[in-house]
Amino acid sequence: MIDRKHISARMSKIVTHNSVVYLCGQVGAGETVAEQTRDCLSRIDALLEEAGSGREHILQAIVWLRDMADFAEMNAVWDAWVPAGHAPARACGEARLARDVLKVEIIVTAALKP
Repeated sequence: MIDRKHISARMSKIVTHNSVVYLCGQVGAGETVAEQTRDCLSRIDALLEEAGSGREHILQAIVWLRDMADFAEMNAVWDAWVPAGHAPARACGEARLARDVLKVEIIVTAALKP
């Protein structure tokens, strides 16, 4: 069974299938990459909780940065957010994001809590 939440014509914010949670790409508000990353991760926390998962159950994360020069600043926020011993598989790359003000977008796949 596939369960979709927050469905629009373009996408669903949460899709669950076979005990796996897929989140749409999340962005955050703020001026700096650190502010945007913190806000983005807060949104991920809320969506994971709604889906019945959490940070410690993240399987994979894909991080897109507008500028790889922001890699260390984003990682400082990321590293403080990921629970010790629960780092997911992760990739990070540079990309043009949907709006010029966006500096980071994160896509998460997680397992449901047992």
